[in-house]
Amino acid sequence: MTRNERRPILESFGRAPALLSTALGQLPKKMWLYKPAHERWSIHEIILHLADSEASSYVRCRHLIAEPERLVTEFDAGRWAGSLGYFHQSTREALEVIRRLRKMTYQLLVAVPEPVWSHTVEHPVDGRISLESWMERQERHIPHHIDQMRANYDQWLMKNPPRKAASASKTGPPARMISISMGTC
Repeated sequence: MTRNERRPILESFGRAPALLSTALGQLPKKMWLYKPAHERWSIHEIILHLADSEASSYVRCRHLIAEPERLVTEFDAGRWAGSLGYFHQSTREALEVIRRLRKMTYQLLVAVPEPVWSHTVEHPVDGRISLESWMERQERHIPHHIDQMRANYDQWLMKNPPRKAASASKTGPPARMISISMGTC
């Protein structure tokens, strides 16, 4: 991949936390704990997963740059979610972690010399991963989970349809009401 081909992917990678923030602003917080199924994550859990994934990716990116050819560990998202008590953690703080770590990684990647993009590490499941392929995968991660959050919201809406607003009478006030403006003192 050339520098010019990489640039839009890198820019998208850098913008992802802002996209996440915008998407979350469109989803009512009262439904963030809703789970569409027992084995599926709530929006709250997805946010915590993204923070943990971003922390893992922050380190993995630096291994790719500074310690190529190294064997890296697998990030077991399910195990982390099940073991780390996501329900009791702050989404506000998790979103800040995502924003800060992604910004630092983006700034690092923008400055990486061209030969470094071909550095690789050995992953126990995925095999050899280059910095370039790692960045492409990470660029899609947050948007994938935004889609998952929207699907959760759509399912929540089906189970919790919005209430219809009370409609005002089209014929004026009911006959029993006394109009103060027409009364005399």
